[in-house]
Amino acid sequence: MKKQTVQSGIYLIIDPSMDEEILFSKLDLIVKEKIAAIQIWDNFKDNQNIEELLLKIYKKTSLHNIPLIINNRWEYLNKIPLDGIHFDEIPENLYEIKKEINRNFIVGITCNNELLTIEYAERYHFDYISFCSMFPSKTANSCELVNFETVQQAKSIFSGKIFLAGGIDLDNIKNLSELNYDGIAVVSGIMSAENPSETIKNYHQKIKK
Repeated sequence: MKKQTVQSGIYLIIDPSMDEEILFSKLDLIVKEKIAAIQIWDNFKDNQNIEELLLKIYKKTSLHNIPLIINNRWEYLNKIPLDGIHFDEIPENLYEIKKEINRNFIVGITCNNELLTIEYAERYHFDYISFCSMFPSKTANSCELVNFETVQQAKSIFSGKIFLAGGIDLDNIKNLSELNYDGIAVVSGIMSAENPSETIKNYHQKIKK
C-alpha cells in the first residue's frame, strides 16, 4: 500500500459522535474541496460501530485522494486501510506499533510549548506536527496556549509539515501572519458552517502563502 502524503493547507478534524446524516452530508461537500488531510477525532459514541463508520468515511476520502488519519487508535490501521495515525502525546511503543502495522503510514503528533515533542517528531521522522492551541477554543480545551516563539523555533528543529490548531477562525487567522507554517487544523470552523465548501475557500484565501 503506497503511503499518502499530507499537503499544505487545511487539515480538517471531524467528530465521529456527530449525527451521521449531518456528518456525511457535510463530508460530501468537503471532499470536493482542496483538503490536506482529514483526521477522525478520538471521540466515538458508546456502542458505535467504529469499523463500519471508518470504512464509510474512507470510501469517500479515498475517491478524492485525501489522506484519512485516525486519532490515537492506531490498531484500526490493521483493520481499515486508513492512511495514518495522529498521536495526542508521545507514544510509549512507537517501534512496536510500526512493527505491528507493518506498512507505510502517515504519522503526526500534537505539540505545545515543549520543544522535546518537536525534537522527538524530527528524530523519528514524523510527517507533520500540529500546534495546539493557538487561541482559546472549546474543542481544544485540553491544550495550553502556544507561544508564537515556539512555532518559530520549530522550523529550525522539524523538517516536516507544521500545522497550527485551536480556535483559528476567519477573523483571527490574520494574527498568524508572522509565523512560518504549512497549514491550519480546523474542527468547528468548517464542520459547524452552513456552507462548508464556501468556508474552506475562504480559509484558503486567508492562509499565509
